[in-house]
Amino acid sequence: MSAAAMAMRFAAHAATAAFTLALPVLLFTSAIRVLAVDTAFAERGLREHGAAAATGLALAELDRAAAAIVRYFEDDAETLRIIVSDGDGELALFNEVETQHMRDVKALMRALFRANEAALGFVLAYAGAAVLWSGERTVRQLAKRTLAAVGVGAAAALAVGAMALVLGFDRFWSQFHEIAFTNDFWRLDPSSDRLIQMYPEPFWQEASLIAGGLTLGAAAALAALAGACLWFTRPRRERGERAETASRSASAGEAGIASGAIGDQEEQPQPPPPQAQPPPETGAGSN
Repeated sequence: MSAAAMAMRFAAHAATAAFTLALPVLLFTSAIRVLAVDTAFAERGLREHGAAAATGLALAELDRAAAAIVRYFEDDAETLRIIVSDGDGELALFNEVETQHMRDVKALMRALFRANEAALGFVLAYAGAAVLWSGERTVRQLAKRTLAAVGVGAAAALAVGAMALVLGFDRFWSQFHEIAFTNDFWRLDPSSDRLIQMYPEPFWQEASLIAGGLTLGAAAALAALAGACLWFTRPRRERGERAETASRSASAGEAGIASGAIGDQEEQPQPPPPQAQPPPETGAGSN
């Protein structure tokens, strides 16, 4: 094998491995992105977790703050500054520690958004090349690799879920913050910090479950699509063998029914043969 052929083969294997990793990343980061930019989800969280009572602010002010946080994740502002009214006057919603933590959260969210876009671009490019380059055979290979990638993603999701169950969500959530952030600004005080009063830990537990559900749901849909592709594009020889097997089974069944009917006819009792009648007697002395 020439060096060029070996290089092409290595590149093909590397691209396949990258696709197997990129697809789960795409599914997971898409679920996170959907929730992060959903203002309705953020507003519902305020109501379900008693943000108005915890902060002492009106829901209208908190809704406006939630919309500003969603915009902050997508715009180019470096610092989140939200002014609210508490009935006596105007004040900053977040203190300096909360504001710095929101800077860190925005950096993390932007990294997730960029990873989502990169994964989407690679998956589309890989799928397009597979479909347009070699035709039907590669479409089947793409379906098989999609199933493999979905399996990798499902295994990773189950591993993370098992870890959260073993550790408990409190400890799991704390360890996530220790890994994701390089400072302690995330350690907020529920008695005074409005950010955690607006979105307490139960909100993030619910959000994590929803993100996991969205990811697994999308993975299941892709697996079903890939399975259908493999079924409907199976080789013609296999289709013919399946059809021939079905035809033979049907013929055997019909033959069995016919044989059973003939056997039933043979087993039916036959009427006895007619007995011979004795010749009539003639009278004595007759000529």
